[in-house]
Amino acid sequence: MASATDAQPQSRASKVLLRAGTTVFWSLVAGIVLARAAFFEPGVYDGFSRVASLAKSLIF
Repeated sequence: MASATDAQPQSRASKVLLRAGTTVFWSLVAGIVLARAAFFEPGVYDGFSRVASLAKSLIF
C-alpha cells in the first residue's frame, strides 16, 4: 500500500543525498572486499574445517 507521502515528488536535495549515501555505502563495501582479498590468509580457516569435518562425521 502506498501512502500519500510516497506519491509526492522528492526534492532535488533529497535525491542528491540519496545518491551520495548510496555511493558512500557501496564504496565502503568495495573497500572492505578489496582489503579482505589483499590480506586474506588461506590458513586461517583450517581449524574451522577440521571442526566441521569432525562434526559431520559425528552426525552422519
